[in-house]
Amino acid sequence: MNRYNPTSLAERLALPSRRRFVQGLTLGGIVAGFGLDARAAMAASPAPLVPMLSGSEFDLSIGETPVNITGKRRIGTVVNGSLPAPTLRWRQGDTVTLRVRNTLSTTSSIHWHGMIVPADMDGVPGLSFMGIAPGETYAYRFKVNQSGTYWYHSHSRFQEQTGLYGAIVIEPREQRARVDRDYVVMLSDWSDADPEWLFATLKKQGDYFNFGKPTAGDFLRDARAQGLSGALAGRRMWNEMRMNPSDLADVSGYAYTYLMNGASPAANWTGLFSRGDKVRLRFINGSSMSFFDVRIPGLKMRVVAADGQEVEPVTVDEFRIGNAETFDVIVEPDADRAYTIFAQSMDRSGYARGTLAARAGMSAEVPALDPRPLLTMRDMMGEMDHSTMPGMDHSKMGHGSMPDMKGSEGSCGASMTSTKKGAEGSCGNMPGMAMPAAASPLKMGPTIDMLVATPRTNLDDPGIGLRDNGRRVLTYADLHTPGAPISADPQREIELHLTGHMERYIWSFDGKKFSAAQPLKLKHGEQVRISLINDTMMTHPIHLHGMWSELETPDGAFQVRKHTIVVQPAQKLSYRVNADALGSWAYHCHLLYHMEAGMFRVVEVA
Repeated sequence: MNRYNPTSLAERLALPSRRRFVQGLTLGGIVAGFGLDARAAMAASPAPLVPMLSGSEFDLSIGETPVNITGKRRIGTVVNGSLPAPTLRWRQGDTVTLRVRNTLSTTSSIHWHGMIVPADMDGVPGLSFMGIAPGETYAYRFKVNQSGTYWYHSHSRFQEQTGLYGAIVIEPREQRARVDRDYVVMLSDWSDADPEWLFATLKKQGDYFNFGKPTAGDFLRDARAQGLSGALAGRRMWNEMRMNPSDLADVSGYAYTYLMNGASPAANWTGLFSRGDKVRLRFINGSSMSFFDVRIPGLKMRVVAADGQEVEPVTVDEFRIGNAETFDVIVEPDADRAYTIFAQSMDRSGYARGTLAARAGMSAEVPALDPRPLLTMRDMMGEMDHSTMPGMDHSKMGHGSMPDMKGSEGSCGASMTSTKKGAEGSCGNMPGMAMPAAASPLKMGPTIDMLVATPRTNLDDPGIGLRDNGRRVLTYADLHTPGAPISADPQREIELHLTGHMERYIWSFDGKKFSAAQPLKLKHGEQVRISLINDTMMTHPIHLHGMWSELETPDGAFQVRKHTIVVQPAQKLSYRVNADALGSWAYHCHLLYHMEAGMFRVVEVA
């Protein structure tokens, strides 16, 4: 297999200049199977290049083919010769049969993300299914009991990263709100580098792809705002913790080109409309490692569904979409012009871009990337009463710098402890930070570099980089699933901490990698509350297979039904689960390299 694997420093450093980050050198958007880019096809038609298959019987073939997204010929993992894989259209109530043939030289699989199916149809090798061996065909067959926007992807090593993902659109039994146009908007991240190299590089240096680290210019800015002593204290604190306020994405635009329906920003995927049309856009984050912040300058977006489930409509200017989440929005262009669909990565290192246009060939201005955000004290500590900590200048916390925290209990103040023996009460040379150890059942060590004792529980935070940006940004507090929950009052609660050690690039639940963890056991029919506490500085999209996750408000009321729950740094979220699905189920972070690095558990329902 001839995958690109940059081995020399010269090759690695050439990546950003060669690709101009996300601008792209060619018109991307793959008509795969021919080893060509899509320049001619894009010039001929603004319609999506992704094939669409409908009905109840499907024959899908997983294979490899040369593709050209950035100006370089690489090998992609494709379905029926297409990257992204074909969009599948089903009808609620039908029974579908999908015969999937694997022509790769290694085992493959397809997971139907968000679909409630029997365990042996879920598509996770090693659980209720052994995978699809080379040359073999596996027949998936299940009844479609839901409607909405979903997607499918490989659950075998890094095949998702190299192109094995596609959209699912399920028509409801009864037609709901009428729309004039209906488009899938699949967001993803592509790298010319071999994902095995990306992962190995992160294991060696977790911040290798972070080109947003504080610079001398940032230090001078902080010194002007906070004074020299405050700026020095902030820089010293981050250095001693061996952490970085710009640690928002493990893989950045240095290695990624961000795609919309398989098209690079230069390719400009285009969907047409007529003035006055109601246009449904089905956004899917099919990326491996990237959060996107989505907006369409000049248009309001009415969010009508989340993770395939209808929600009470809410109008916004912008929303953040985590890995594996889906959002349906309706827009109503009222002018014969073009509108840019702009999806910038959370770390602001690049963007995906497309166009809604009244006529083929039209385009609109592409917004500049927002300033790179930095983590704040709240992202590190949660709900702690910072006013009790001496030396803090709260007005500067938004810059992400750690204020001077010297106090009577050592240079870190009363809120932090060190993992280094004999260093209690001191931040000197510590590899991480924690709140008082008594507040957490866990201890910092080889797999945990940070703990948060008082995580915040609010749902109305749009997230780092979106706070107070002058736009109306969607939050989980805005999402309400109409009707009653599927689950009942919980009979017990399971509390899990999302943990990691960035220097060693280890990710886990409760400090235990998958290889060292026991399955979570649920009784069939049991009603459970799962509470997740994020003890890391990164945002994690957590996906439970086979069952719905019904998010609660901080006071325990039903909020919204989802299949993927995004947990922000220093945040605690709780959701109910009705354990009505027998079998062994995957439970993991949907950041692909986090999952492979250990943030994965098995949930057994018996």
